[in-house]
Amino acid sequence: QVQLVESGGKLVQAGGSLRLSCAASGRTFSTNAMGWFRQTPEKERKFVAGINWSGGSTVYADSVKGRFTVSRDNAKNTVYLQMNSLKSADTAIYYCAVSRQPVAGSGEYDYAYWGQGTQVTVSS
Repeated sequence: QVQLVESGGKLVQAGGSLRLSCAASGRTFSTNAMGWFRQTPEKERKFVAGINWSGGSTVYADSVKGRFTVSRDNAKNTVYLQMNSLKSADTAIYYCAVSRQPVAGSGEYDYAYWGQGTQVTVSS
């Protein structure tokens, strides 16, 4: 059974940093892209960042470019999201997901497996 477990979310002050982790189990995903999405109660889930199967290529939403960095460790079947210069607008539940493809896309339909999410709250 495939399981994705996110961790690292918490309350942080604006301008601070957080590192989210997402550990996958049940099978290896070294040939799949992985991604991060986020959702607030008022809005639909939106793409944040994605990384291709090897970690050699990444893609970001405009709202996080220059502040967030996605990375992966295939030996640990884990993907990370380093978030710097956090803003109140970054407050959301963050989800990791495994793509059906080796290259990361920005659409939810690209992703086959999802974690349960981790809450990030940025206080201003």
